[in-house]
Amino acid sequence: MSSRTVIRGGLVITASDEIHADVLIEDGRVAALAASGTPAAEAFTAERAMDATGKYVIPGGVDAHTHMELPFGGTFASDTFETGTRAAAWGGTTTIIDFAVQSVGHTLREGLDTWHAKAEGNCAIDYGFHMIVSDVNQETLKEMDLLVEEGVTSFKQFMAYPGVFYSDDGQILRAMQRSAENGGLIMMHAENGIAIDVLVEQALARGETDPRYHGEVRKALLEAEATHRAIKLAQVAGAPLYVVHVSAMEAVAELARARDEGLNVFGETCPQYLFLSTDNLAEPDFEGSKYVCSTPLRPKEHQAQLWKGLRTNDLQVVSTDHCPFCFVGQKELGRGDFSKIPNGLPGVENRMDLLHQAVVDGHISRRRWIEIACATPARMFGLYPQKGTITPGADADIVIYDPHAEQVMSASEHHMNVDYSAYEGKRTTGRVETVLSRGEPVITEREYTGRAGHGVYTPRSTCQYLN
Repeated sequence: MSSRTVIRGGLVITASDEIHADVLIEDGRVAALAASGTPAAEAFTAERAMDATGKYVIPGGVDAHTHMELPFGGTFASDTFETGTRAAAWGGTTTIIDFAVQSVGHTLREGLDTWHAKAEGNCAIDYGFHMIVSDVNQETLKEMDLLVEEGVTSFKQFMAYPGVFYSDDGQILRAMQRSAENGGLIMMHAENGIAIDVLVEQALARGETDPRYHGEVRKALLEAEATHRAIKLAQVAGAPLYVVHVSAMEAVAELARARDEGLNVFGETCPQYLFLSTDNLAEPDFEGSKYVCSTPLRPKEHQAQLWKGLRTNDLQVVSTDHCPFCFVGQKELGRGDFSKIPNGLPGVENRMDLLHQAVVDGHISRRRWIEIACATPARMFGLYPQKGTITPGADADIVIYDPHAEQVMSASEHHMNVDYSAYEGKRTTGRVETVLSRGEPVITEREYTGRAGHGVYTPRSTCQYLN
């Protein structure tokens, strides 16, 4: 039995086009598009019709950086794959790429199998995995080749967190050399963790224990230095590089310089760096702990350079780095010692709306919104055009978006499993109305109609900017 749906009368927006068109969906995929009101569109027949008049019809978001159920600092991220993917759908995201973790002394395969077990049968939307590489040795390097072959084509390394995820320059170089051969993409958390640990120790010795010091010790210069070093190591290895959660203008400058030299270097930023600042970290009564993440929030003047980087394509992707910890009982672990506050913010539900607000505010165009939130992450991580666009043959991951609806972001309204919103009280224009995942309604006119287990694991090809 084939099933057909038609979405009529909306403005279809992709990274390359805007057209008033009807969209025909058949068996979970986009079957055809035709300009609304034309004979071709009138000929579309389906069991289910959706009216998108006055609305946008956009590809489902691709969030290429989430951490569901991540163990960190003696606790776990508060969203499970079930709650986190449901919240993602509420926010118009239909694919996440989460991070499986290799623990030191264990294999990549063990880490990947653990994450498959967490996610399988629990996700409301489709998902893939990157692999965090914490222990570079000859066996790990061989495993990287095998993972690329089976669709895990990106590997994250950390220049931060000594004793946990940290890799030294030699380990980073070896992994980059391997990825240069197997087609994988190294994703880098670029902060000089060795130097930061010295500054943390010194700050605590001075009695500087409040959350705001988290931002002060993780200096922008140490993000820039690590970004520069990662770029040079990738250049030596002949490998591409993707720098995650870029927060500092000095790091953007390093990426821009490398790209001007023609290097295959890419950068991602996150909504928290575009909309929040050190002012939030300095909120009294330990409220600042809600905003502790790494890389940290920066002073407001960095925001303009991040927006500029997104406009000039020195930054290509906006992901969330969604890694929520509740204020009560989790963030509070760091009362009296900012270094013990679990690092991470909730945001998987807010990204598409915040970036639409950026369209309203004139920071980016509508098509650039779709490019940085849907199309480019799909291309970067080998999912395009199955994900990230609306074109015949693509998965029918489609959002009907009301560009005029107004909302106030609040923990009382969101669906993430966390007791606060990083954007509490923020007024935004634009809201998700209906979400389809492979043609199946997950959100139907602001009602959740999805189910755990609908989302499936999606293997990926290699980075499509390198082919």
